[in-house]
Amino acid sequence: MLGPQIWAAMRPGLSRGISRNVKGKKVDIAGVYPAVTTPFTATAEVDYGKLEENLNKLGTFPFRATQATVEMTLSMAQVGADAAMVVTPFYYRGRMSSAALIHHYTKVADLSPIPVVLYSVPANTGLDLPVDAVVTLSQHPNIIGIKDSGGDVTKIGLMVHKTSKQDFQVLAGSVGFLLASYAVGAVGSICGLANVLGAQVCQLERLCLTGQWEAARTLQHRLIEPNTAVTQRFGIPGLKKTMDWFGYYGGPCRAPLQELSPANEEALRLDFSNNGWL
Repeated sequence: MLGPQIWAAMRPGLSRGISRNVKGKKVDIAGVYPAVTTPFTATAEVDYGKLEENLNKLGTFPFRATQATVEMTLSMAQVGADAAMVVTPFYYRGRMSSAALIHHYTKVADLSPIPVVLYSVPANTGLDLPVDAVVTLSQHPNIIGIKDSGGDVTKIGLMVHKTSKQDFQVLAGSVGFLLASYAVGAVGSICGLANVLGAQVCQLERLCLTGQWEAARTLQHRLIEPNTAVTQRFGIPGLKKTMDWFGYYGGPCRAPLQELSPANEEALRLDFSNNGWL
C-alpha cells in the first residue's frame, strides 16, 4: 500500500477519464483498465516512487481505471475498496465443479461488503469458470461482472447473452480478442498491454464503441503480436522490458521469474517493431 504522502501527490490531475453511464448498473465497470505491474528495486522490494511515476504517466490516457485504481486504492486505505476481483480457486481444480465454484463465489459474495467481480484466467490456473456457473452467479445481487481471460469469444458472447437480464457486465481479459469481445457485447477490458500501448488500446475501444469496425480491425491486427508477446510468449518479464522501452519503469522481476535472454529480448522487440510500434 502506498503511503499517504505519495497518494496526496498523485491525486491532482488523476480524476480525468471517459464519462460513462451504463443504464441501470449499480456499479459501472465498463472501459479499459491497465493491469498495472508492480515495480521492484534491485533487492526485490516494491519501488513506490517508480509506481507513482508509472501511474502519473498512465493517468494521461482515457483509461477507466488508472484514475479509478488510484482513487479506489486510496479509498481502500481509508474506508474500504469499491469492488473485489476474485480469481477462481484452483489448487484443487480437479474438484472444482460448477456446483463447487457456485458455492465458493456465493459464500464470498454473501460475506463481502463490496461488489464482487469474477475472474477466470485458465492459462494461469488451469481452471475455466463454466458458463452455467457464471449465469447462476450473475443472479447474485453482490456479483456485478466477470473478467474473462480465456480468449473464447464464443463463451464471452454466450455469457453476455445469458446474463442480459441481470445487472452483470463482461470484461475481456486481453487486448488480443478485444475487438471480437466488443462485437459480442463485452463492455471493456483489463489488460497488460495497456501499460505500454495505452493510447492505442483506448483508441481501439473508441473505434469499437463508435462502430468504426474497419479501422478497429486494422488496429486490432497490429496489436495481436505485441499483446501475445507480453502475455503468453514472454509474460511479465516481456511486459516489464517493453515498459522500459516506452518510457515507463518496468525494472527487474521478482524471483522466480527471470529476466529475458538477449535472444528473447530481440524477438520481443521484433513483435513491436514489425507492427510499427517501435
